[in-house]
Amino acid sequence: MIEMIFLDIDGCMTDGKIVYNADGELLKSFDVKDGYAIESWLKLGKKVAIITGRNSPIVEQRAKDLKIVHVYQGVSDKLKVAKEILKFEGLSLKNAAAIGDDYNDYKLLKAVAMAFKPKDAIKELAARKLKHKGGNGAIREMIEIIIKNEVLFDEWSKRWL
Repeated sequence: MIEMIFLDIDGCMTDGKIVYNADGELLKSFDVKDGYAIESWLKLGKKVAIITGRNSPIVEQRAKDLKIVHVYQGVSDKLKVAKEILKFEGLSLKNAAAIGDDYNDYKLLKAVAMAFKPKDAIKELAARKLKHKGGNGAIREMIEIIIKNEVLFDEWSKRWL
């Protein structure tokens, strides 16, 4: 059973674009539907971790808003960090799913029980290709697939219907 989801930021939770304002501040946009799905997943008693290669206070803020406690930025070896998180949580890679869009996600996606990539990810990743692009509902789609696969849809939908 999937208990933990590992999320990449740029290209998965966002569209991968990096925007700076006139003051040089980095801007990112997140899909509210993705956030809603993450909050719903957490309400099922499941876990979420963000592991990203870049550093940004915006990521910290988004994680705080969504109540994601595991946030690791500036990571070059995502699989190593994922294993540490799983050990801390008493879980294994068999209990994990992940989404990634580029080469730095390759090892993690290959190791988890369920691997996903947004529609606009690189083709070399061995993962289930989603219909949605990064930053445009890919996280929501991934979570809904897991919910249905884990036969949790009734419990999931009771919270909202």
